[in-house]
Amino acid sequence: MIIVDDLYKRYRSDHGMGKWVLQGVSFTIPPKLNVGLVGRNGAGKSTLLRLIGGIDTPTRGLVERRCRVSWPMGFGGGLAASLTGRQNAKFVCRIHGHEEDLQDRLRYIEDFAEIGDAFDEPINTYSSGMKSRLQFGLSLAFDFDVYISDEVTATGDAAFHKKALAAFKSLTSRASLIMVSHADGTLKEFCTAGIWLHEGKAHWFDRLDDALKAYKESLTI
Repeated sequence: MIIVDDLYKRYRSDHGMGKWVLQGVSFTIPPKLNVGLVGRNGAGKSTLLRLIGGIDTPTRGLVERRCRVSWPMGFGGGLAASLTGRQNAKFVCRIHGHEEDLQDRLRYIEDFAEIGDAFDEPINTYSSGMKSRLQFGLSLAFDFDVYISDEVTATGDAAFHKKALAAFKSLTSRASLIMVSHADGTLKEFCTAGIWLHEGKAHWFDRLDDALKAYKESLTI
């Protein structure tokens, strides 16, 4: 279960505090429920995923995780830029207590990410897509109760897209998903419930179709 309680978030810029990205967001995601997150560009979807995944901290409010939650797949941050992909992967494996099967985990991550020799190059030489693929492989190398996906199925070519969808299908037998995707078909394939982000507020819908309808109607206003 994930509980989001009265969450607010805004960022500081060179000109002071910016406008609120999220304002008073509250909802509870029960166990074993796949949720699609929808909203306009800039509505705060990626921000909310980072907060749920613990990559970012709220300005005020609370995110309570009563389960193991992945970092956002597709989120290119959180990697040490001066280290190679392999070194980053080793570090994460050791944090998660996988010293004994370290080489097996590294092989899985390297094979899944499909970034070739770049696995042994510094992260600061990677494209955003390469970072996303590495993060995707890193997340899948560990067992979480909830996996977070931020447009990860849009990463890479058609073959990698197919591979990513297959990975999600295998995940749903043992874990749940919180997913952002601009492809309605992908959301409908995996998600039951929906959250529509609009003007800093989150609106919960038990049916994903209702969330998509509310979002699309807002585009005509």
